[in-house]
Amino acid sequence: MKNNIHAIILARGGSKGIKNKNLISIKNKPLVYWSIKHSKSSKLINETWVSSDDNKILKVSEKYKAKLIRRPKRIATNKSSSESAWIHAINFLKSQNIKPTHIVGIQPTSPIRSSKDFDDAIKHFMSKRFDSMFTSAVINDHFIWKKNKSKNLIANYNYKNRKPRQLIEDKFLENGSFYIFKTEKFLKFKCRLFGKIGTYEMSKIKSFQIDDMQDLNIMKALAIKYL
Repeated sequence: MKNNIHAIILARGGSKGIKNKNLISIKNKPLVYWSIKHSKSSKLINETWVSSDDNKILKVSEKYKAKLIRRPKRIATNKSSSESAWIHAINFLKSQNIKPTHIVGIQPTSPIRSSKDFDDAIKHFMSKRFDSMFTSAVINDHFIWKKNKSKNLIANYNYKNRKPRQLIEDKFLENGSFYIFKTEKFLKFKCRLFGKIGTYEMSKIKSFQIDDMQDLNIMKALAIKYL
């Protein structure tokens, strides 16, 4: 069966960290614009959809030639999972007799990427016969401490025998830029990662995402050079 690859951009109206985050201006364009632009410029993505509960986001997305999916408010809260929104979107497409074989699940909070990233990731996905894929940044010096129930600090590494960075094995940090998964298996597992899982590595710059105002200020500075 021929591949029918659809991108679904999740862009709800509410945001806990930044009000109207998906419409905030990045290099004189609303944030959601960049994901639409790069998705529609892809040679391998057949259609680009925006799922939102917000009329302003839907209107802006339509202006930039994305197709629209109105998301119910009940799955557009701070506690709603991306999975619930993707499931709703896929079921909507099916109701319109649209049957994507694969979904590229795009998160607009990571605007620094290109259409080539989508195409290269899709090619990698297909060549390795993955079922699902996440984008990542490679790290090898990520030292994390946490507090236990007694409020004592615990490390995720042996701090008494700290290895030089060059000797530490690479790890892959999910950067949240986008995911790729087979549609029918996703509906079965109801999870974005399943089966044979792969990753598409991205640079640290492309892995940066907006969660709060500090992130936004950094992104605006990065956008001048990288968008």
